[in-house]
Amino acid sequence: MKKRIGFYPRVRTEGGGRGVVSQAGGVLLVETVRKSSLDQAISAALAPWRKPRAVHDPGKILLDVALAVALGGDCLADVGMLRAEPAVFGPVASDPTVSRLIDTLAAGGKRALTALRQARAQVREHVWTLAGDAAPDTAGQVVVDLDGVLVIAHSEKQDAAATWKKSFGHHPLMGFVDHGRGGSGEPVAGLLRPGNAGSNTAPDHIEAARLALAQLPKKYRRGRRTLIRTDSGGGTHEFVDWLSARGRWLSYSVGMTITDAIHQAVLKVPAPAWTPAVEPDGEIRDGAWVAELGGDCLKGWPEGMRLIVRKERPHPGAQLRFTDADGMRLTCFATNTQHTSIAELELRQRQRARAEDRIRAARATGLRNLPLHDAAQNQVWLEIVQIALDLLAWMPLLALTGQARLWEPRRLRLRLFSAAAQLVTTGRRRILRFAKHWPWTGLITDALQRLAALPTPD
Repeated sequence: MKKRIGFYPRVRTEGGGRGVVSQAGGVLLVETVRKSSLDQAISAALAPWRKPRAVHDPGKILLDVALAVALGGDCLADVGMLRAEPAVFGPVASDPTVSRLIDTLAAGGKRALTALRQARAQVREHVWTLAGDAAPDTAGQVVVDLDGVLVIAHSEKQDAAATWKKSFGHHPLMGFVDHGRGGSGEPVAGLLRPGNAGSNTAPDHIEAARLALAQLPKKYRRGRRTLIRTDSGGGTHEFVDWLSARGRWLSYSVGMTITDAIHQAVLKVPAPAWTPAVEPDGEIRDGAWVAELGGDCLKGWPEGMRLIVRKERPHPGAQLRFTDADGMRLTCFATNTQHTSIAELELRQRQRARAEDRIRAARATGLRNLPLHDAAQNQVWLEIVQIALDLLAWMPLLALTGQARLWEPRRLRLRLFSAAAQLVTTGRRRILRFAKHWPWTGLITDALQRLAALPTPD
């Protein structure tokens, strides 16, 4: 009979090991930076803020922070885990140097933010070209989702205020390009707002839409090939008028508040006018129907707007609202898309829920809290978070296939980025040897081969 020693084997530990690289899977993000030319673009954008005798490039410092955030960090000091692996991440600036750069960029105000955003837009167009058929504009249309995020503050920070959910913090308005069912999404707008900012503030939605359009390739900055999707926060006269203004002509699909006029119109819809809602695979959605409203409900709205309402049996335990009718949960949205069935339009609007996945990924990538005090500093942090999310979207877009392209940041970190490797120096080459027994080593090496096959920027 063997004496039991516990569930896990006992191992002795000691320091002083050499040639082992932790977070070695982060080389996937490093190669994505290199192949996308993000390093060159950010360096050129921040050149005006580089001091004549500075040792560290401001672009490299900012990218190091973004890489640390992409790997799971949530404050400036977490750049230290990159500093510990110079063989993979190169020389990394000290914490005081990083902090001084953030202060400098915050003092640069709109000029510094514009420089960063223009660099990201330039790289985004290049990445979509590299992605080919996997790019989000392959179908000929780009879908941009706008949604608000509540970020809790646990201390007094500039612009932190009570939120509509009775918490305390900030209420940024974010924009994401939807990659569809076969991918994730990437951020294209991040507007920092006080915690008491409204959910349906039209000027904020217009500004967020402007930021998002500026991130797209030039051919998508106006015209029907760009679809702006929002929840009911975007269903205001001012915002819809801006989207459909002459010369802009954007497509839109925005949620609408169920007003008394809409409620009364729904009650008058005859039974044959209701069409069964559908699922993405074309099957009928059980217990859900859609209908199109007209008449007085469209008075005062832009010409060509369609108002579509859905009624659905509420799930068990759900409480009905005053705006619901006949025991059915009612939702409504407006769109200017013509010559498309209302069932397809309702499915397209329902797929806006993927923006919630993007928000969840953002919370897990530096947006759980805003670590700095001043609003200008936290706006710079929000730009860093967007760069980190860009990398977490571009790497799967360029290097992963199948279900791995759908992995969210937490899973990417657990399976790919956290993999350790042995650093071998032979001749003048440095080689990372990943553990053979790690289940996802093949996925990492295949992804690195795909990145290596991409053309190297000039």
